[in-house]
Amino acid sequence: MIDGISESDFDVQLEGQVEIIGWLYQYYNEESKDKAIGQPKSHKFRDVEIASVTQIFTPDWIVKYMVQNSVGKYWMNVLKTRPSFTSEKEIAQNFGWEYYMEDADQPIDVETNISVENESLNKDIQKLKVLDPSMGSGHILVYAFDLLMDIYQSEGYSKNEAATSILNNNLFGMDIDRRAFQLTYFALMMKYRQYVRRGLSDENTAHVYDIPNTSGFDAVDFAAINETFSNPVASEIKKVLKRFEHGDEQGSLLNTDDIDFNVVEAALEKLKNSSIPLDLINVIETLENSLAVGQILSDMYEVVVTNPPYMGASRMNSSLSDFAKNVFPNSKSDLFSMFMEHYNGRTVNNGYNAMVTMQSWMFLSSFETMRKNILEDYTISNLMHMENNVMGIAFGTAVTIVRNVKQPDFVGTYHQIKTADASGKVPKHLPINGNRYNRTNQSNFFDIPGSPISYWTTENVRRIFRENPGLGDIASPRKGNSTSNNKRFLRRWYEVPIKDINFGATKIVPEKTKMKRYFPYNKGGGFRKWFGNNEYVIDWYDDGKAIRDIPSAVIANYDYFMKPGLTWGTVTSGAFSIRRFDEGYIFDNGGSSIFDLGNKRNMIQGILNSNLFNYMFGGLNPTLNFQSGDVSKIPIILSNIPRADETVEDNVKLSQADWNSFETSWDFVTHPLIKHIDEHNRNWNRFPTQAHCYVPILSQIIFLEDNYGQLSQARISMAV
Repeated sequence: MIDGISESDFDVQLEGQVEIIGWLYQYYNEESKDKAIGQPKSHKFRDVEIASVTQIFTPDWIVKYMVQNSVGKYWMNVLKTRPSFTSEKEIAQNFGWEYYMEDADQPIDVETNISVENESLNKDIQKLKVLDPSMGSGHILVYAFDLLMDIYQSEGYSKNEAATSILNNNLFGMDIDRRAFQLTYFALMMKYRQYVRRGLSDENTAHVYDIPNTSGFDAVDFAAINETFSNPVASEIKKVLKRFEHGDEQGSLLNTDDIDFNVVEAALEKLKNSSIPLDLINVIETLENSLAVGQILSDMYEVVVTNPPYMGASRMNSSLSDFAKNVFPNSKSDLFSMFMEHYNGRTVNNGYNAMVTMQSWMFLSSFETMRKNILEDYTISNLMHMENNVMGIAFGTAVTIVRNVKQPDFVGTYHQIKTADASGKVPKHLPINGNRYNRTNQSNFFDIPGSPISYWTTENVRRIFRENPGLGDIASPRKGNSTSNNKRFLRRWYEVPIKDINFGATKIVPEKTKMKRYFPYNKGGGFRKWFGNNEYVIDWYDDGKAIRDIPSAVIANYDYFMKPGLTWGTVTSGAFSIRRFDEGYIFDNGGSSIFDLGNKRNMIQGILNSNLFNYMFGGLNPTLNFQSGDVSKIPIILSNIPRADETVEDNVKLSQADWNSFETSWDFVTHPLIKHIDEHNRNWNRFPTQAHCYVPILSQIIFLEDNYGQLSQARISMAV
């Protein structure tokens, strides 16, 4: 580990204390994380596994960006209410906030409204409460400690007074992992000790906790509670224990607003003055920890800052999945989105919620309701959009700073960090020139169907979306099958007897599929325009009965099977590309298709294969997934473009000729390297083109015979 970490990460003078604790935490989690991730995709993560697989260390510069633009931004708004206020830029420079983003110039009415909102802020620094609900190794809280120290000292506090107040009043944290709690507690107490020499011997402690699990208590324990406490108190105690039954899974997403903590605390205090029954000792210890965590969960905060866990719904166990569906129906697709939704609502009016999450919430349809709720009810102060690997993980991420105030005309600040900007280095200043830096009104996002956070789109692009029909209004984009077992049902066309493949069929006749069971199958494939990627067949024996018998399989859009259309790869690492096909195909969810094109097929294919489409589609969804629902939203302008049909037709023919020039095509005739050699043409003409199932073998045999004289005519006959 020492060899793999930069030497500067050990330097306390360069904030190495925080870095090394974070790296230690990630290192100790690595074995359990690898073991959990190595489980089959069907495996559902539970308690300890959830903590292991969702821990991602946040680089120091991203932590600074988050804290400076949330805690720092909140206090900057307080300073704006004072006559002595100069400018955001000057104050940020004085504090040394190198990643602080100044607000854009606002319309007059917005500026007036914001000034009124700022007057209602909590202006007492000792009452500014900051929460990290998934604190990990405490990186965010430790930097927040430093930033608050600067603010306190600017307000006239001594270092000793400031550090003591920060520890007691300002910082709060939680995590489902006990080791995370231990490391964060250690880091914060060391930071406190840095400013208070007797910090480790006084009575001050950090308000950070691991979230308990109370599933171990049974009917005997509850009976003892009923015997010891009055009915109202016993009822509240059992409510607390029941709420934390899955505390190490649901964690800081739990809501404890309905629990009367005062009643329980008073009862426990009274019990301490008498003898505690032996059968209640474990209950009382767990209850005290649950009360401390429950009160933090029920409180409201000026600022929430965190790197929440990332875990999709497919990996949630049954209890966590049910919890997500019941409590977070709009954000249930992933843990990170549940954290976003929940903690937007746990900030006070005009408070800030700063989170670094996967970028998917910005674009995917599964987050559309949540996304629209944010745009309608909150204000995005600024957003830093990061490419793959900027955070050291293989997907795009985003830091979103949301203010709990409804200002739909507020002009937010948006910018991008490319992989090259942070590969082995730290950005020295933000925003980076040329990286989609834009200041835009978030109400503009409603101009595009699904309201993606496409902050870089121009007014011209938004106008095209507003004024033209979507593809789904003039054609039928459809997703296809999900067999749940492609290894069982799909084959390359040359892996099965040619006589069993239904080439060119115009409809499926169920009773005939018992005799001729395979059909050509569109399943996407890599980047290829116009024509091709026709490689697979699907086993549709007895009209796909074996597939239908699998509970998790989906037979989608059966009525469109065998119809001609256009198809594309739903998942690809390259740009969007679409291909033509004629009758006779079944199609896959990974090879979604468009039907009911009529005489518009050439025009639509040309538009969808254009650079303009890729630009427009990037505004809807710049991830690697090209879902049929997203494609259906693209505006189509069906104008008269000279020679458009002919140009598309030429491109299709060229691509088709190229595809059919190789043995991987079922319409292969002869290889382009030998088609113009007269001797080979004579040899080739002896074989009927209908025998294309033997073409790959024959072409190679003839080539070898003519060039090396190693094969006889008899061996060719044997091969046939």
